[in-house]
Amino acid sequence: MLRQASSIAGVHFYFSAAEEVRQARVTAKMRCFWKKVAWYSAVFTGLLGCFPSSVSCQQYSKSDREFAHAMLRDVSADVQKYYYDAKLHGVDWDARVRQAKENIDKADSLNGAVAEIAAALDSLNDSHTFFIPPPRTFDLDYGFKMEMIGDHCYIIRVRSGSDAERKGLKPGDEIVAVDEHPLSRRTLWRIHYIYDTLSPQPGLRLTLRNDAGQERQLEVLAKFKTASDVKYFLHQGVNVMVQDADKKRLLLRARYFEKGDGFLAVKIPEFGFSAEEVDNIISKMRKHKCVVLDLRGNPGGFTDTLDRLLGGLFQNDVKTFDRVQRSASKPVTATGRHHDAFIGRFIVLIDSESASASELFARVVQLERRGFVIGDHSAGKVMEAKRYRHEVGVDMGIFYAASVTVADLLMADGKSLEHLGVEPDIEILPTAHDLANACDPAMAKAAGLLGVQLSPQEAATMFPYEDPTGN
Repeated sequence: MLRQASSIAGVHFYFSAAEEVRQARVTAKMRCFWKKVAWYSAVFTGLLGCFPSSVSCQQYSKSDREFAHAMLRDVSADVQKYYYDAKLHGVDWDARVRQAKENIDKADSLNGAVAEIAAALDSLNDSHTFFIPPPRTFDLDYGFKMEMIGDHCYIIRVRSGSDAERKGLKPGDEIVAVDEHPLSRRTLWRIHYIYDTLSPQPGLRLTLRNDAGQERQLEVLAKFKTASDVKYFLHQGVNVMVQDADKKRLLLRARYFEKGDGFLAVKIPEFGFSAEEVDNIISKMRKHKCVVLDLRGNPGGFTDTLDRLLGGLFQNDVKTFDRVQRSASKPVTATGRHHDAFIGRFIVLIDSESASASELFARVVQLERRGFVIGDHSAGKVMEAKRYRHEVGVDMGIFYAASVTVADLLMADGKSLEHLGVEPDIEILPTAHDLANACDPAMAKAAGLLGVQLSPQEAATMFPYEDPTGN
């Protein structure tokens, strides 16, 4: 996601006794809210159109219905007030909200009502406009990660000790459906949104396909644990918060691989660096003749980081995009570094999960003929959004939000990357064999073009996977 901000806000670690009592009450309310929706299938009308409704064993009370209507009222007002296109892409928003209201009244569970709110925002078909429900009291892990590679979805990682591993799931397995819902570039993000955010499940039924085209089904169980937001208000919670913040900073750092002064690879997991951190990256790049910037899996981040990093590749100013907002359109330019710019040979790596700021960066490199872009077609999720947060009632402390697109971004060629993405100059897609045998053909190809010979096996060891859970 592309966000307008100059830096990542700091976290306050001190809580008064009164605040701890209030947060304990909040946690109880969160638990009461989500226990009604945590274990049931989502009714996500308008997303995939085929998710069945389940009858909840919990009563859908009048207060639940009123709460759902309040959330819909708040987030629909955010869209009307802040969405960059005052015409809302021609969507009859009033009619869509009325429909959601009616569906909320007809819903048989709070889970279904929440899904109706999400579906209303999804009707805008905008990657950066979506509903953020109240936080849950648990986190879950299905034990594997899947990713689109070309037009196919593959398992790229399986957690050691997970039920998925015990059931025989492994990297390189092609997955064609989750709970009978087909996977594609169009549907995968919605599958993630439903099962990770709207309706986490105790298990998933995966449909796998082998090289011969034969399909089999595998049921894997999720692992549940207490959510971080809850742990922070338990005994020693402040210490846990500090440790988590330190861990996150470590995971989001830039990582480097060097071969003398001739070759440098830089892995950037997210555009969330301060100006000083970006300057350090550019300074390190300037000490080498050739650089590969690895933006695979990078979901985007702050515009300030994007502008400063791009500026470090050019001696003169370069146009990044036109920011098209509701009331005006304004060109955005990255400031060149003159003699402090990196002017060596340059390659960018992207994949299907490179999104937003990553896509903007790669496309500017292409348009300005500054270097090559190698890898897979990018995500096509390129807008600029802000989050508008709401609190339930007075002093209840249960929060929900709407992410609302406040600007479209048009590249120097006049085109938006939303739903289009960046087509690499050289397409390199890892095969099932590559995934199963820990090979990285894209990095190996990039290094080879810059005169450095690396085998796909060696390339895969440059930036070892770092588990965000610390396991």
